[in-house]
Amino acid sequence: MYSPDSPDSPDSPARAALGAQLAALTTEAFRPELADIDRLPTLDIATIMNGEDAGVAGAVAARLPELAAAIDATAARMARGGRLVYAGAGTAGRLGVLDASECPPTFNTEPGQVVGLIAGGTPALVTAVEGAEDSAELAAGDLAALGVGPDDTVVGVSASGRTPYALGAVTHARVAGALTIGLSCNAGSPLGAAADHAIEVVVGPELLTGSTRLKAGTAQKLVLNMLSTITMIRLGKTYGNLMVDVRASNEKLRVRSRRIVALATGASEAETEAALAETGGEVKNAVLVLLGGVDGPTAARLLEASGGHLRAALHTATGGRPS
Repeated sequence: MYSPDSPDSPDSPARAALGAQLAALTTEAFRPELADIDRLPTLDIATIMNGEDAGVAGAVAARLPELAAAIDATAARMARGGRLVYAGAGTAGRLGVLDASECPPTFNTEPGQVVGLIAGGTPALVTAVEGAEDSAELAAGDLAALGVGPDDTVVGVSASGRTPYALGAVTHARVAGALTIGLSCNAGSPLGAAADHAIEVVVGPELLTGSTRLKAGTAQKLVLNMLSTITMIRLGKTYGNLMVDVRASNEKLRVRSRRIVALATGASEAETEAALAETGGEVKNAVLVLLGGVDGPTAARLLEASGGHLRAALHTATGGRPS
């Protein structure tokens, strides 16, 4: 039985305050012009929704200077051995876990180098974990378990910019000396204020009131794509626009590996196969063997000395001569 003072009571001051906070958020705004959307033909609804999505890229574009600064700061820390950690709840948390899980096969990152934390843990990826997003303490505990420190970057992801789990993660990380980034979809958010770098992508009210898995989720996915991808470019994980650090863990990626070596070097199929055999299937090393005229062990040594940057290793191998 509820008492009027219980946080769960419809009449509680806490619930009333929360309701007022949500009503003030752009992402929660009601759009009366869409009140009859359920009565429209399917094609009309799809057309409206597609038009809504078309504006997301522009909203992200408006925040590119802030994003670039955050990427440069992240890359500098990761170059020192730091980690990139995403923390969020619900859709925001799932997007962070997704981006983190795609880094090892795409960029051959080490286990634990890019981490996705979601409020409620792994079960929350497929099932809502009641109350998990409301716990700042849970986020602090998750980060403490990782031993987050000054070389790490923690990205709190929250469409509203007020989710306690994301806020708690950023607050804990900042005290620990880590770089902090707050990614939200409301201007002047508590999350942005708590972080070193605020990236507030304002996409406006959703097609379905408060359903931030829509435009807000799309915006978050675009930003996380850029954050991880450009950081990896800065770390030397690519050669031009080729994924030379790809991990060939299945037949499709093995085929892609051969194609990347051929595109980077212009080598024949036989030369490509020989270089990959010489380097144990390592694409970056194989490219250096072919363009730098070195053997596999020398390629590995040069890449280690250059911090994994293929262009720098190639410059050393060729004495600065064009390859």
